[in-house]
Amino acid sequence: MLKIEPFTPSDFDRLIAWVDSEEFLVQFAGPIFQYPLTKDQLVKYIEEDSRIVFKVVDLLSNTSIGHAEIVLADPGNCRLCRILIGQQGMRGQGLGQELVQLLLHRAFNELGVERAELNVYDWNHQAIKCYERVGFTLNPGEIRKQEVNGQTWTSLNMILLKSNWKT
Repeated sequence: MLKIEPFTPSDFDRLIAWVDSEEFLVQFAGPIFQYPLTKDQLVKYIEEDSRIVFKVVDLLSNTSIGHAEIVLADPGNCRLCRILIGQQGMRGQGLGQELVQLLLHRAFNELGVERAELNVYDWNHQAIKCYERVGFTLNPGEIRKQEVNGQTWTSLNMILLKSNWKT
């Protein structure tokens, strides 16, 4: 079981340690950071008013195992971003789906959002399946391409209306 708590400067070193390559940083965070990730970048990041940034805590061990955020966009809309189970040994256990459910609960039930969206690279099949299990569907009108170390990565947009949410 997981819980989400505010991400603070005391969490910076842990997140920085999880990001061991430029490709992984882009996969997890998109284009908002430069590699290597630094504390200065994270200070600016958490100061942005539209972002609600979380660390992900495993309740059994009471340790931080991940990171996530909700970005409040237009009224009634949000983006789920930078979703990461950072501890490699904790990946592949369904925790991503639990984390997305926690974020959606916060967005839909506490923040009054009616529509959530997220972006995921088309080659990240495990993440796409995770998001589909929760109820997200592909938004074919929102596809972006990005160059990462000489390769073209395709970013897909997925959406979920509160009325379609599988709690």
